Amino acid sequence: MAVADDDSHDLDLDLAAASLRADATDVRTLLKVLVDYLEGGLGSRLHVQRAGGLFRKGDAIRSLRAEVGDDEFEAVVDGDTLLCGIGHSSGGIRIRSEKVDMSTWLTRLLGALQAEAARSQDVREALENLLIR
Repeated sequence: MAVADDDSHDLDLDLAAASLRADATDVRTLLKVLVDYLEGGLGSRLHVQRAGGLFRKGDAIRSLRAEVGDDEFEAVVDGDTLLCGIGHSSGGIRIRSEKVDMSTWLTRLLGALQAEAARSQDVREALENLLIR
């Protein structure tokens, strides 16, 4: 599936975001699904903190931070809630940060990935895999 800027592809992003929200019976599941799909596409720009102690790392994800373009998408698990934020940088300096709800965060993350997919084969493949899951 080629990444395009037409209305049908925008609908695909909306459906992907809705699907992620529906599949996430808890926020940890949502983060695990996102990490599974984005690891290859974002590489070192995806930072994941997993649960566990000093000597044991678990599979549960406590937080993630994804750097996409000039934006940084952060999500932190707080009990049964996902605390989401988006930071925007210019010239390597953060100029704006905002707290957003999970729905807004997912929509903006997928939109940023779509924009980057036009320039990156790895991101394009990760986004396509997420859209056709």
